[in-house]
Amino acid sequence: MGLKVATWNINSVRLRSGLVTQFLQDHAPDVLCLQETKCPDDRFPLGEFRKLGYNHIAIHGQKGYHGVAIVSRLPFEERGSKVFCGKNDARHIAVTVKDAKDASGVTIHNFYVPAGGDIPDPEVNEKFAHKLSFLDEMRDWCRQDRPGADRAIVVGDLNVAPLENDVWSHKQMRDVVSHTAVECEKLLGVQDCGDWVDAIRTLTPEPERVYTWWSYRAKEWELSNRGRRLDHMWVSKGLTGSLKSSAILREARSWERPSDHVPVMIDLEF
Repeated sequence: MGLKVATWNINSVRLRSGLVTQFLQDHAPDVLCLQETKCPDDRFPLGEFRKLGYNHIAIHGQKGYHGVAIVSRLPFEERGSKVFCGKNDARHIAVTVKDAKDASGVTIHNFYVPAGGDIPDPEVNEKFAHKLSFLDEMRDWCRQDRPGADRAIVVGDLNVAPLENDVWSHKQMRDVVSHTAVECEKLLGVQDCGDWVDAIRTLTPEPERVYTWWSYRAKEWELSNRGRRLDHMWVSKGLTGSLKSSAILREARSWERPSDHVPVMIDLEF
């Protein structure tokens, strides 16, 4: 079984459905996981993706904020969504993808971790406190449910750039939300607790710089290149040997009316 999985924070799936269809036509992933869809389930553009053969779609959305979805050419079994921090704010969805040659399948968890606001102090910033609590509950989920014990993948906008070369300047970013020590420690703790393997860094090790997000505030984003690696793809240890390649579609940041995130992809061969 070959499996090509992509993840993309699309920042409004209805506004950018044309970009999604362009990506699907040009790169043909088997499965695309979207975050920040900002769309209630009954307004999701199902038809546009089904025209391209992506007939299997799982949605967990809400009006105007957050939202996750999984779009697949392969059939899957829906595994539902987990609620974190007591808030049903559409930040997780999971499916098990199967094909005729692989009865066991691969479970894919799609996450959108809270961004955390601008002030890295949970005492004065409720959004940052929420983010830290969310990461704590992800760690507890890994410990209690052991999702990585089987063949599984975690993808999504995890909103933390945990390694030194995941940001344009480790020194200047240490006190900026997404690269503070407490966030990095907590995200790496989730990874360790679940025995997850960082697929992108396995295939592109440090010290090479890897970014998946560039701010809208930077008019000349490509020239300044002040990026962060906020979008991640982790695989269970049993899938590590199946990793064949990865790609970050940097050019998507220059498309018309783009998301501030770009698609990230991995290829696996079982």
